[in-house]
Amino acid sequence: MLSKNYPKNYQSIPSPCYVLEEEKLEKNLKLLQRVEKESGAKVLLALKGYALWRSFPLAREYLSGITASGIYEAKLGYEEFQKEVSVFSPAYKKEEIIELVKISNHIIFNSFLQWQTYKDYILEENKQREVQKRAKIEIGLRVNPQYSEVTPAIYNPCIEGSRLGINKEEFQKGVEKYGLEGISGLHFHTHCEQNSDALKRTLKHFVKHFGEFIPQMQWINFGGGHHITREDYDVELLIKIIKKFNKTYHKQVYLEPGEAIGWQTGFLIGSVVDIVKNGIDIALLDVSAAAHMPDCLEMPYRPMVRNSFFAKAQTKHKQLQLKSEAKYAYRLGGPTCLAGDVIGDYGFEEELKIGDRIIFEDMIHYTIVKNNTFNGVPLPSIGIIRKNGEFELLKSFSYEDYKYRNS
Repeated sequence: MLSKNYPKNYQSIPSPCYVLEEEKLEKNLKLLQRVEKESGAKVLLALKGYALWRSFPLAREYLSGITASGIYEAKLGYEEFQKEVSVFSPAYKKEEIIELVKISNHIIFNSFLQWQTYKDYILEENKQREVQKRAKIEIGLRVNPQYSEVTPAIYNPCIEGSRLGINKEEFQKGVEKYGLEGISGLHFHTHCEQNSDALKRTLKHFVKHFGEFIPQMQWINFGGGHHITREDYDVELLIKIIKKFNKTYHKQVYLEPGEAIGWQTGFLIGSVVDIVKNGIDIALLDVSAAAHMPDCLEMPYRPMVRNSFFAKAQTKHKQLQLKSEAKYAYRLGGPTCLAGDVIGDYGFEEELKIGDRIIFEDMIHYTIVKNNTFNGVPLPSIGIIRKNGEFELLKSFSYEDYKYRNS
């Protein structure tokens, strides 16, 4: 709910609305640039986690480029970030490759078969780039180190039967059949919201399974999921790990953070539309877990709400019995027909009223890129608070956005 901590001059922010705070974004970018400079690694923005392209003019001042998970992300990065473009997809279609060879710097394949299927397109493009004196496309292969500390399993790319990355046995078969001529780098991605100590342990497995092939490579991509901008992240250890790897192998290292770019850089603001009672007080919002922040159901997790008891409890790492300890307790739910469209239970010092604003913290990464129009629920607007404190509305959505994505 609104309080003394909520700037009065932002009353014009529509509801619901994702709001990026430019000053906080720049703070993250400066830290990531420091990692680049001190470690020698290149940091690429993973668009799957953060694709707010109107902030790219600021981001490209600090980062080396973007990494894409498919053709649309690659095109967005090429058009709006205008620096290095790396792309990985579990499987490419021919029409995608035909476009990607025109705009990519790295194309990373998930299998030897896909590489063999499309390598002639890349070789042909590289012939033209040589004449044009442009940097050639470099080809990489994604490998599976068969080790990951990620939970839950839905986010773990190294579980048994995973479709992501080539395991040691299959990689060896591919090398025997096709060789590695033309392959410039290896890529592994095994992290999700993890600290640098997890990378240190993972790297041992990568070297164990694929170390013999590293000397043949020009670069090694350590993937994403590194929570570099989180307050308790050990940045010094990350830098030390990369420098030690470089000292041993003399290869260019890449990092692909997505969440770390948008971490704690803004909020999603919504409003109380109604309050009903069914054993507990339930506040119905114009914000939906299912449509606007699907990770709440997918992960699952409960986001922090500004000035709520749950926010205070989470920072102290303890549980609160809301009914006994909070003056006012509410279940916050969305407007869709999904019975489980519930964000969570929260306690407040003041009674909620219809029309009150609710601020969900840290809602810039993995929200805008995942939201949807289930039930025809309108998409939240997108805005930015500039460093001078002024709010700027970047995008509003209408009925037409819902209508024309359905036919």
